[in-house]
Amino acid sequence: MMLMFRRPARMQCAALCYRLQKKTGKPEMLVITSRDTGRWVIPKGWPMEGKSSAQAAEREAYEEAGVKGVLSETMAGAYMYEKGMNGGLKVPCRVQVYPLLVTNMLKNFPERGSRRLEWVSFEEAAARVAEPGLKALIEQFGHELMQLERAGTSLSA
Repeated sequence: MMLMFRRPARMQCAALCYRLQKKTGKPEMLVITSRDTGRWVIPKGWPMEGKSSAQAAEREAYEEAGVKGVLSETMAGAYMYEKGMNGGLKVPCRVQVYPLLVTNMLKNFPERGSRRLEWVSFEEAAARVAEPGLKALIEQFGHELMQLERAGTSLSA
């Protein structure tokens, strides 16, 4: 009976921000804390008028983490989660995730000071995030990066 009231999933866009460590060349990714609960997440938000989903994800990475870089218009994948809204309502969201190879970290950005940012291994990032679909996506992307590195394919921009 409750299924009648189930809303269709809303779409969000997210950036999977990664870089290669300068000393070791090993890939690592950026995780940030959410402003409300402080849990570990990746930069994400709602679609923006006049921007592709990938461009919206790139904008969120700048606003939430102060990073700029080389954006891929090809999705790394997508995952589902329940977003808590004001008043306790939860809405299902499908998050499209786009890779962003970080080349620049800015000192000043809109949400500076309201989140913690940490560069961690892909394994650590997967362990920190709560959403099972995001965990799997991070593990898969990290695995693919390692394979490219072993094959000698350059990941740097």
